[in-house]
Amino acid sequence: MTDREQYTPGPASGAQIRKDRGQNDEDKWTLILVRDLRHSPEKVWQALTDPAHLREWAPFEADGNLGTVGTVKLTWVGAPTPQETTVRRADAPKVLEYNDVRWELEALGGGTRLTLWHNIDRHFISMGAAGWHICFDVLDHLLSGTPIGRIVGVEAMSFGGWQRLNTEYAKQFGIATPNWPPKAAQES
Repeated sequence: MTDREQYTPGPASGAQIRKDRGQNDEDKWTLILVRDLRHSPEKVWQALTDPAHLREWAPFEADGNLGTVGTVKLTWVGAPTPQETTVRRADAPKVLEYNDVRWELEALGGGTRLTLWHNIDRHFISMGAAGWHICFDVLDHLLSGTPIGRIVGVEAMSFGGWQRLNTEYAKQFGIATPNWPPKAAQES
């Protein structure tokens, strides 16, 4: 059995949501997901910014390095066209900001506390948390030298544990579990 076949995501943890005051769009909330990794901030930073590393774990591909302020194109898995993205802040290896995403890296012992801040439509926030949870697991495997391959998009939703995580995060956030995929598609 390969590491990927043995992989099962752990329980929903390290997440919270926030509704910012003054935000115009009532359906946008901020997902805050925290994970402690056993790897140095420099190693984690490279995985967050280098296009070759991103292709191994992230739900998007970048046409350039995200570690420099400027414009790059991100292609989210399942999206038909690339999205022009402005990296607004790239303070290696501490803070990275682009679009609706902010990464914070804090040295913690010999590792890194990685915090993701991602603005997501409230109707999909538990789904986003479940997806990012799996991405963080895949990232940890990659950085540990035991890559299991990227698990994102529709593949993640059909991967063992995603539905459970979606339900657990919805409960944790006090929201209804989104019916995704729709029940008819689940039974086919």
